[in-house]
Formats: sequence, C-alpha cells, structure tokens
Amino acid sequence: MDNYDKIVDKYLDFCSSQKRLNLKTIKAYSTDLKQFGNNISSVELKELSAEVLEDYLRSLHRQYKPRSVKRKIASIKAFFHYLESHNIITANPWTHVQSKFREPSTLPRIIPLDTIELMLTLIYEQINDGKTAYRRRNAIRDAAICELLFATGLRIFELCNLVPDDVNLSEDTVFINGKGAKERILQIGNNQVHDALVNYKKAYDKEISLCHHLFVNQQGRPLSDQSVRRMLNHYTNLAGIKQHITPHMWRHTFATSLLDADVDIRYIQEMLGHSSIRTTEIYTHVSMSKQKDILCNKHPRNSFSIRPDIQH
Repeated sequence: MDNYDKIVDKYLDFCSSQKRLNLKTIKAYSTDLKQFGNNISSVELKELSAEVLEDYLRSLHRQYKPRSVKRKIASIKAFFHYLESHNIITANPWTHVQSKFREPSTLPRIIPLDTIELMLTLIYEQINDGKTAYRRRNAIRDAAICELLFATGLRIFELCNLVPDDVNLSEDTVFINGKGAKERILQIGNNQVHDALVNYKKAYDKEISLCHHLFVNQQGRPLSDQSVRRMLNHYTNLAGIKQHITPHMWRHTFATSLLDADVDIRYIQEMLGHSSIRTTEIYTHVSMSKQKDILCNKHPRNSFSIRPDIQH
C-alpha cells in the first residue's frame, strides 16, 4: 500500500500535537494501525471496500476478545475519519460496515476500604520506622501517591503526568489534563491528604525542580506507571494482602465509595472526567450492598405494623 506508513505517521503526529492524546493512546493507535496495514497491504486506501473491512473485522473476532476488537475498530475508524477530513480519501468505507456487537459487561474491581486503610497505615509506619533513610523517603512519596489516588480517582497516566503547578496546596486543588485534553479541577478535601502532599514536596523539592514532574523517583526522573504498580505490589506483599491491586482499582473504589455515599452520579462523572454518563454507570452495578442496605433497613414498608393472617 503506497505511502501508508507515512500517512499513519502524520496521523499519529496529529493525534499528539492537535488532539493532545497521551503517549499510551498513541502507542495503542500505532499498534492497531500497523496490524491493519499488514492485513490489507495489497489494497490501496482509496480502493478499500466494505467487504474488505468486514473480512478484517471477522479475522479480529477470531483472534481477540470483544473488548479488544472494539478498541481496535475504534482506532481504525478514527484514522479513517482523519483521512476523510483531510481529503486523503473521498468516501469513508466504514459508513457501509455494520460493526456493532455486544461486549460482555465486566464489573470494575474495587479495593475493600479496610484494605486501603491497612495499606496507608503500613506506609505511614514505614515513614516513621523504616529501616533505612532511603525506605523512609520512598514511603513519604508513596503516601502522597496513594492518598492522592484515593482522594481524587486519578487515572494512572494523569497522576504520572502531573507537573508541580497542577497541585495548588494553598487552594487544595488538583488540575488534571485528562483523556482527549479534557480538563478538570478536583478539590482535596482531607487534611491528611494535604499534609502527605506537603511532606512529599518538601522531601523531593530538589528532584521536582529539576524534573518538572510532580512525582519523581530518587534519581530525579519522572515516575512511570510501572513504578507505581511495583510500589503497590510491594505494600500488598508487605501487608500480606492476597488481592492483586492495580492503580485503576483505586479509581474504581473512589467512584463506588462516592456512589455508596449517595453522591449524584452526574457529579461523579465530572470528577472522573468521563465524557458520557454511560461510562460512569458501570459503578451502579457494584453498589448492590448499598442498595440492599437501603431496601432492607430504610424502606417504609419495614415500619408497617401489619400482621397478615394468611389462610392456606
């Protein structure tokens, strides 16, 4: 296919510079489009038909789970929208392809609140009683990360991309540049979270100034999402916690806890940075324990003094 790689490179640059998509999304687009190009290499972009795309769609379904297929198709459709809007193709063949399919619903996994409390307690113990200065200093940073994840429901890439000025401790606010350059500001509503961030900024002031990222390692480089994952694994192992805990589970727990506290789902949508409330509604399925409590203990029928004498 003539110039396909060059067109893809221009598109990815457009996604980075114009759409301001994060590096992880750009990498996924690159992988999906390379795979697509390899499969239709004998056909020019302008000559692609709905039949060719449907064949590719079927091949994806044979190889991947529905969720992965859905993501790959979304990547390719976005690319073709770019091609059409930039007059690289005159007609979009995807308009003639039926690509809707049912994706099995998977409920978000959350962390029990007592497990979060146990992890935070252990981290603060490491700050005070860690065997080495290196461990104690790491624990100061780890406390700030975990407190902020649970306090705000940040995505992991949002956390790792924070710059020092994004966290205003005078106003107790966090500025977040989320998916698709969607911006939001969240309030820090807990004094201990505030203190954890103050202590971290003091301990890592030099590294933060040199790195221009808020969260850094002890070598002064930006903290990666893999580093955060390893940190969480470290504390779960140290605490003897059997559950595998990921950064995104803190986000799920943040949202579900607010829903359990009767916070309007529209506010939760704004705090999570979701474009559609349908995305946020996945958390309503997790809150069955709250629903059970309401219906078993708070429904007015429970206060009736009727003693039905039913004859069989």
